[in-house]
Amino acid sequence: MPSFDIVSKTELAEVDNAVQGVVREIATRFDFKGSKCTVERKDELITINADDDLKLTQVQDLLKVYITRRKLDANCLEFKEEQKATGNSRRQEVVVKQGLDQKLAKQIVKDIKDSKLKVQVSIQGDELRVTGKKRDDLQDAIAIVKGLKIEQPLQFTNFRD
Repeated sequence: MPSFDIVSKTELAEVDNAVQGVVREIATRFDFKGSKCTVERKDELITINADDDLKLTQVQDLLKVYITRRKLDANCLEFKEEQKATGNSRRQEVVVKQGLDQKLAKQIVKDIKDSKLKVQVSIQGDELRVTGKKRDDLQDAIAIVKGLKIEQPLQFTNFRD
């Protein structure tokens, strides 16, 4: 029976390359001369330290630009609330989204079921498996999921006939 998986994975090596590009640009740009702006990544968490609000927004924009240059979707970044750090400086954490959370998975399952397609959708950890008798039904399911307003990059993998 044909099937495919719906997953949300972000390649962390490409995120590393984007972070290193941001660090290089901060080191060479004139408006960042003498500032103590840093960008670091540990696992799926990027920490931005900036001198003030203006520099923080500039670093955020740089991060988005470098992520898209590395052919990743900028929606994979979830910017948390900015915090005050020592003195006048700002700190912000950015989470790199990996996998589908339960709420989003249930919403996708509900939307596919509401479309009355002859497919079965099952939640398997942080991914979804869609199975059906016809390849056309699976392609219709992909079209439905692509049409949803989801703020997370999705990939359709493991297509089996």
